[in-house]
Amino acid sequence: MIITIYAIVLAYFLLGFICFFFINSKKEIDRVHESWMKTIIYFLIFNLVFFSIVVKPVVFRFLSVIIVIEGFYELLRLFIKSGYKQKCFFILSILYYCVLSAGFLYFSMMNDWHLVLYSFMIVSAFDSFSQITGELLGKRKILPRISPGKTFEGFIGGTVVAVASAFLLNSLNHPDFRETFFLGAGLALFGFIGDASASLYKRKYGVKDFINIIPWHGGFLDRFDSFIAGGFWITIYGFLNL
Repeated sequence: MIITIYAIVLAYFLLGFICFFFINSKKEIDRVHESWMKTIIYFLIFNLVFFSIVVKPVVFRFLSVIIVIEGFYELLRLFIKSGYKQKCFFILSILYYCVLSAGFLYFSMMNDWHLVLYSFMIVSAFDSFSQITGELLGKRKILPRISPGKTFEGFIGGTVVAVASAFLLNSLNHPDFRETFFLGAGLALFGFIGDASASLYKRKYGVKDFINIIPWHGGFLDRFDSFIAGGFWITIYGFLNL
């Protein structure tokens, strides 16, 4: 089964590479290089998380703790670098992040690694294809003051791919039709919320990236904000369906 799932992963990446080929054909050479390097690094990061879940779930749990701690550091770092500005906003942001992180850490400790892998793949599909459809078709800004690059077309495209992926991967988690739809749509929505929340925080402190720890990707929050929020959604969904 894992071989089949990974074959699906490679098919998604191949489709993404083809789309980026057309997207990059209209960009300047420097931006093309940056785009391809970013895509390659993302492929490596995806594989690291994918195989940490599949081969040794305890490694993924350890990685989740690192992500949360590093995320807290990145939030605190921007606050300190700003000269301790926006104190109320910072406190609310930390409380909000703690709630999301608690849900994400609970999610990472689940014994059902199939559900963890299922969720990671759907959030990743949303993340990737919201960017791809946004660059190919995007015209209407969805959050112009917070994240000018995000469009309604990108959000809709990413959501459609995420929900379709949930049904494609249905055999991995064995949910019914209703559960499949709500899991897929919820992961897309919370993935978007996580990304938008990180963008709002950066906008408040006037930076493009939290930190430059991951080449061409910024910080851990720049890379994992959607996954943290998606993991929180799975935890909430689980409690609502006890």
